[in-house]
Parts: sequence; C-alpha cells; structure tokens
Amino acid sequence: MKAAGADVVQLDEPHMQAHPRQATEFALAGIDRALDGIEGSTLVHMCFGYAYVVSEKPSGYSFLPELEQCAAGGLSVEAAEPGLDPAILEKLPTKQVLFGVIDLGSEQVETAEIVAERLRGALRHIAPERLVAAPDCGMKYLPRDVAFGKLRALVDGAAIVRRELVA
Repeated sequence: MKAAGADVVQLDEPHMQAHPRQATEFALAGIDRALDGIEGSTLVHMCFGYAYVVSEKPSGYSFLPELEQCAAGGLSVEAAEPGLDPAILEKLPTKQVLFGVIDLGSEQVETAEIVAERLRGALRHIAPERLVAAPDCGMKYLPRDVAFGKLRALVDGAAIVRRELVA
C-alpha cells in the first residue's frame, strides 16, 4: 500500500463497538493481522455508524481501551456527536488520537470556539503531539456548504488551540 502512494492506512471498524464481546475474542488479532508488514502510519477508526443512519448512539465506546494493545499507531474516535468523555483518552497512553470534534448528525455548523473547547477538553487527557483534530466520520450525508462550513470551523478551532499552546 505504501509503495502505491498511501501515506496512511486506516481500518474503518464498526463491528467492535456494536459487538464488544466478540471484539474481545477477535479484534486485536484481526487488526494486527490486517496491519502486519505495513510500514508507516496506521489507524483504526472506531465507527459508531453514520450520524444520519444510526440515530441512537451511546455516549461512550464499549471497546476502546483494549485497542491500546493493537498494532495500529493511532485511533480515530467519534467524540462530538456522542458527547464522548475525553477522559477515556487516558487509557490510550501511546496512541495518536484523531479526535472527532465535528458533529455529523447535525447540519448546524459549529463555531471555531466550540471546536476549540472540544480540543481543550481532549488536551486535559492527552499530550498535544498525539492529538489530531478531525470530524467524527465522513461528511457523505451533509450538504456541501454545510460540510465546508464545518471543515472551516475545524481548521479555525484548531488554530485557536495551537496559538494557545505556543503562547
């Protein structure tokens, strides 16, 4: 994959959240096997399901701290829409975390300050060099202007926090 030009390999995995008992039995070995031999950045996206398709989501992950032991270098988590408590990040002491700060279940565009506040919450539990601001998931179901507005808020909110970190 890297030879073909991929800088990052990401697995998108909805099964672990939906079936944590089975995930306990099979997930780590499956992830490790899928990523075996892949050089460079690797991620696992812990998917709750598209915001417009899955209407009732729990407020936390049923299988996340266990992923500290997998071969992936990072995890992508949905945090904005489900209102994820960022304290869970403390259970991932070595992973890079793509932290969802954009709610894709709503067409309301976040402000840069809302995004910044979500990032500040995560930074109370993870070092800045391991945190990446991200949308919860893909923006497939959002109108283009809404998606663009949300991405602008993501960029502007991250810039606010970046300035605070270097001040």
